[in-house]
Amino acid sequence: MNILIVLATFFIMEALTWVIHKYVMHGFLWVLHRDHHDHGTPGNLEKNDYFFVIFACPAIALMYLGANQDFSYLFFIGLGITFYGMAYFFVHDIFIHQRIRLLRKTENPYLQAIRTAHRQHHKYTGKKPGECFGFLWVPLKYFKMYFNKGKQ
Repeated sequence: MNILIVLATFFIMEALTWVIHKYVMHGFLWVLHRDHHDHGTPGNLEKNDYFFVIFACPAIALMYLGANQDFSYLFFIGLGITFYGMAYFFVHDIFIHQRIRLLRKTENPYLQAIRTAHRQHHKYTGKKPGECFGFLWVPLKYFKMYFNKGKQ
């Protein structure tokens, strides 16, 4: 049952990420997210990186509370959030933005679609308009592009 809680939380986080990205990061907390779009901050760290701390707080709190209740479901919800955060870091910061140079020349259609959708999101340097606010769920039009290569 605990594994199901972790997996469900991980997948629910994708929907929450879309909402938070569109309405919070591109909304009232744009002041923290802006430098991720305009790349005006020199160096490796951005104000946008504060979101790692902001989003880690509920996960840590849930894991702490759950651990103090004989590892109740709260712990496993926090664990699911943590795993999602780890996936986000590896895919977004390492794979897409190449903060660590890995998988630069992948031919995997899914990974290419993620990269393309993220580039589409970053073509907008302002708060609005925008598109592709999700993370792991790729709109089909970007995914299909790589399966239709060479069929034209």
